[in-house]
Amino acid sequence: MLIVVDPSSGVPVFRQVMDQVRFHIASGLLVGGDELPATRALSAKLGVNPMTISKAYNLLERDGILERRPGKPLVVAALDPAQIALERTEQLGTSLTEAVRVARQLGFDVDEALTIYRELLEGAPEEEEP
Repeated sequence: MLIVVDPSSGVPVFRQVMDQVRFHIASGLLVGGDELPATRALSAKLGVNPMTISKAYNLLERDGILERRPGKPLVVAALDPAQIALERTEQLGTSLTEAVRVARQLGFDVDEALTIYRELLEGAPEEEEP
């Protein structure tokens, strides 16, 4: 599992970690039962305070995304297909929000913007998420 944080992005690091874990689940990279890196190991790898990772993990656990097992590593909860579909929809919506803002600022109407989006979906080769 690849997690990359940018401390200067303006988005809190714990939120970046949460968003990336959710993205990995939505994309199928992480599935129910997959173990997450230990808090200390991930914090050392990212160069952040362990409490930052702990906060992200605790919030994901509260949301039912992760499961804590006493004495064992934290794992991705077994999510039903409807929950995964909702995560995928939310991820796409979040990603498209900036594109919508730009399209409006550039004066594209809905049909023009949808045509461009459709062309990109149909013609662009699939790229890997960093």
